[in-house]
Amino acid sequence: MSSIVKNTELQLNNAIRAAAQAAIAAGELPQGDLPAFVIEVPGDRKNGDLATNVAMVSAKAFRSAPRKIAESIVAHLDLEGTYFERVEIAGPGFLNFFLSPAYYGDIVAEAVSKGADFGRSDYGAGKKIMVEYVSANPTGPMHMGNARGGALGDCLASVLDAAGYEVWREFYINDAGNQIEKFGLSLDIRYQQHLLGEEAVELPEDAYHGDDIKEHAAAFAALHGDKYLQVDTDQRRKALIEYALPLNIEKMKADMAKYRIVYDRWFTESTLHNNGELKEIINILTEKGLTYEKDGALWYKAGEYGEKYQPKKHLNRDGEEEGIKDEVLVRANGNPTYFAADIAYHRNKFLRGFDTLIDVWGADHHGHVARMKGAMDAVGMDGNNLNVVLMQLVRLVRDGEIVRMSKRSGKAIQLSDLLDEVPVDAARFFFNQREANTQMEFDLGLAIEQSSSNPVYYVQYAHARIHSIFRKMKETGVEITAATGEQLALLTAPEERELIRHLSSMEKVVVECARSYDPSGITRFALELATLFHKFYNSCHVSGVEADLMMARLALCDAVRIGLHNALTMMKIEAPEAM
Repeated sequence: MSSIVKNTELQLNNAIRAAAQAAIAAGELPQGDLPAFVIEVPGDRKNGDLATNVAMVSAKAFRSAPRKIAESIVAHLDLEGTYFERVEIAGPGFLNFFLSPAYYGDIVAEAVSKGADFGRSDYGAGKKIMVEYVSANPTGPMHMGNARGGALGDCLASVLDAAGYEVWREFYINDAGNQIEKFGLSLDIRYQQHLLGEEAVELPEDAYHGDDIKEHAAAFAALHGDKYLQVDTDQRRKALIEYALPLNIEKMKADMAKYRIVYDRWFTESTLHNNGELKEIINILTEKGLTYEKDGALWYKAGEYGEKYQPKKHLNRDGEEEGIKDEVLVRANGNPTYFAADIAYHRNKFLRGFDTLIDVWGADHHGHVARMKGAMDAVGMDGNNLNVVLMQLVRLVRDGEIVRMSKRSGKAIQLSDLLDEVPVDAARFFFNQREANTQMEFDLGLAIEQSSSNPVYYVQYAHARIHSIFRKMKETGVEITAATGEQLALLTAPEERELIRHLSSMEKVVVECARSYDPSGITRFALELATLFHKFYNSCHVSGVEADLMMARLALCDAVRIGLHNALTMMKIEAPEAM
């Protein structure tokens, strides 16, 4: 929360404690320690700006009725030098405090003075935190799950940065293992089919069937003709992979850049195979007695360390409790599994000095969380410092109907398809409107609509409207000067105070989003700020009023502009000056 908000709550806490001590010294309350009490914002602002239950919770300690305790505290309460102008006793003994105009004016002044730093804090104390997100399989195009994961992960990283963490963004490329072998096989079959006809060789059911595989095979054939029909299978597949995989990775990077996502590093799984870290992981687990052989494969005893991270017992289809299932580390064919590489990768991340790791995964990976956290403990790291944000599915909707087909592949909606149809601003805002663990519908029609029904347009319009106010003022020759404290104290209208109160919560919202790993609070903050500004704009004239009030309201407009700009910038959404 802002320094003013923090100081205000501290002022009140100290004033209440001093009043209680004074009442005890005067003999109005018996000797005793003041119990812990709560200071909170009332549900109804008619009951003050802040309220406390101090008298209620002190009844036992002071052996008195709460109302009597409240009266004694109020009698000795000194609000001089604080942001509070009065206090009222309500009901059986609640104390309701009302803020002075100076408080509201200082919030506006603080926002204007801090500018781009408004909403930022040192909550994270510079701790190093890595956010890994998207990490799509490079054997095919990125899809809608990657679209949501990209927006969530990138905005979460921005929120953590604003909350004072040292943030690193990373993409993990699975360029080794079984999926790459399957990629090579699929390309090989499509290459042969392209040259010899589809009847010549059959594509296995579990191969990759997307149109992108056909396109790569055709392009490879255009470059090399039937040259690779004459070589052995391994050589042909190696050549196909070396041709197609870099193209897929470059396409991923281009899609991410279009989505305004720039990573600090694209980390390849093959690094772990080549530098010996994967082999080292398997040796560590084996030496600890956490592996065994079965059916020619090497298995990991996942439950040994993972059980403590399981929130509740898993029920199988028969309703029986099951523990954490063991995982294969090395297949019977000698290939390490994705899980083995993932253990090595997460250990690598910790060894690079990150205090906390955050992964954004699809909800279908929920069973993987406890196993991976436990595996970190097993290899000498701390699984408690690995946090996973699980993300639910997205349904695309147009005109109330679910959109199922992609323009290119005929099977899945691709990220590139979405960004061709929907503005990046809308995509990033929409995907951050809901908590990651909730399913969501993405309305394609609404995302391109230029009206107040479209939430991102509504927020951007509020920002543009403020710029319009300042342009019109300058056009009419108004000299805009910094508002004084006396002028800002004139902001007493309910719409003004409601707007300022919400603006004052920005830093607190950012910190809460960082603490909970949920950036959706930023979109809600921006949407509410825009809503309250439009309400203020329709009720409180900026021009045509007395000069001092005009300057105060212009300062308020500027403060709101800063809040909107900082929130949108945090989400990498444009903050237009005109619409």
